[in-house]
Formats: sequence, structure tokens, C-alpha cells
Amino acid sequence: MSGKKPCTPPESERISNGTRRDFIKKSSLITAVALAPGTVVKAAENQWDERVAGVFEKISLHVDVNGVKHNLLVEPRVTLLDLLREELGLTGTKKGCDRGQCGACTVHVNGVRVNSCLSLAVTNDGKKITTIEGLANGEDLHPMQEAFIKHDGFQCGYCTSGQIMSAVALIKEGHANSELEIREFMSGNICRCGAYPNIVNAIQEVKNGGQPS
Repeated sequence: MSGKKPCTPPESERISNGTRRDFIKKSSLITAVALAPGTVVKAAENQWDERVAGVFEKISLHVDVNGVKHNLLVEPRVTLLDLLREELGLTGTKKGCDRGQCGACTVHVNGVRVNSCLSLAVTNDGKKITTIEGLANGEDLHPMQEAFIKHDGFQCGYCTSGQIMSAVALIKEGHANSELEIREFMSGNICRCGAYPNIVNAIQEVKNGGQPS
């Protein structure tokens, strides 16, 4: 016996190695879930639920949506759009490009319009969210909704909820003073049917207090 102590790595290195091993395990599980065919995942979901939940720890979220308070547990990766549609059943907010380019998913967060597909749900803790379902007052439509109907501001209707939400915010922002200004500040909302002139007319009428421009 030489009397030498066993060669062991420093505490910091042991912690680092453990962290790396945990990261590799979690990364491998995430990759397996992402690449597995839907039928395989479905068949094995009962066995994988606990393992997947361990990877994606859920976070407490408190939001006020259309005047209704919700106390939820959500995964950090869930977008506000998916929370509204999949968890709360508010499907009026549409998933278009899912990249913040079309505006179909526009909602109001504390009165400011945002693309909900680009906003993580957990970043909205404690905030007030308004969707297209929250604009009307019971059976009475919001003036912007009425104006869109009157001026045929939609065709297929897929982009309409986002268009209306942006239009309401546009007037509140003070950016509806001319046709050119309206077109500029509504440019983030795409209508593939090309109903832009009618959308502008609807916004101008609401801006003028219900009087045609």
C-alpha cells in the first residue's frame, strides 16, 4: 500500500459530469418523442407519460381570459395560441403560419395586440387576455364586428378574427387617421382572399363613429 488516496475528480467536475449525463438522457428522450410515429407514441403514451412529464416540468400560470380567471399548469414550451385553442377551447383565434407572419392569431394582452403564436403562455402570467370571443357584449356584436359584416370585410373568414382584433387595437393606438396609415399599420395581417379595401372601409367607419368615410 502506497498510502495514496484514491484518485477522484474534484466535486465541481463530478457535478458537471452528472449534469451532462442528465442532459443527454433528457435530450435522447425528447428526440425519441419527436421522431416516433404518431401511432407508436399513442400506443406507448400510458407508459411514457411520467417520463415525458419529468422532462417537461409544468409551471403554474394565472391568466384572465375574456374576463374569466384561469389557474393552470402548463409546459414552458406551450405558446399562448396553443393554450387558447387546445386548453381553453377558444378556437376563434386561428393558427395560420405559426411564425408571426400572417396575423391570424392576433389577440390583445393587457390591451396591446400580439401574435399569440410567438408568445409563450408562461410569459403572460397575471395578464388580461382578450380574444375574438371576448369582443362581443353578450348577443351584441362589437362595432368592428358589425362593420366587417356590413362592408364584407372577409371572404373565406380564416383571417377575420385576427383582422378584427388588429383593427380594434389600431384605432386605440391612434393609427387610423387615413387610408394609407390604416394599410400601413394593418400590414401584419394578411388576407389571401384580398378583401383589403373592404377591411379599410370597415375600420374607417368605426373610426368615424359609425359613419361611412
